[in-house]
Amino acid sequence: MHIIAAVDDRMGMLFNGRRQSRDRVMNERIAVVCGGELWIAPCSAELFDGCDIMLHEEENFLVEANRGAYCFVEAASLLPLADAVDSVTLYKWNRTYPGDFYFDLPVGEAPWYLAESCDFVGSSHDKITEEVYKR
Repeated sequence: MHIIAAVDDRMGMLFNGRRQSRDRVMNERIAVVCGGELWIAPCSAELFDGCDIMLHEEENFLVEANRGAYCFVEAASLLPLADAVDSVTLYKWNRTYPGDFYFDLPVGEAPWYLAESCDFVGSSHDKITEEVYKR
């Protein structure tokens, strides 16, 4: 499974049950990264309106996704599924937002390593950093 998530500088993802931010350019980039097919929770579907992408919307998408599938995570703990995760792509806002739900997979520690990193200009952020972690 390949995980995709957007985080702030403290790895925050949500505050009061709402996403911290959103960016149209980032979502279009995600559509390319995942090869046009993405597993998501139903609450994330609106992010990809207008993107050329096939969405698999399932409440239990992390369990139901096929091996090798790309999954966009906004409100799910990944620690229980850590052994099933092959790669993680993080989109970093390069800001600190209020947060109360955090990305919990420790990609900064072994066996994870940073395989790729690049910055791009988004529609709502001057700089978004894309980091790809692998085992």
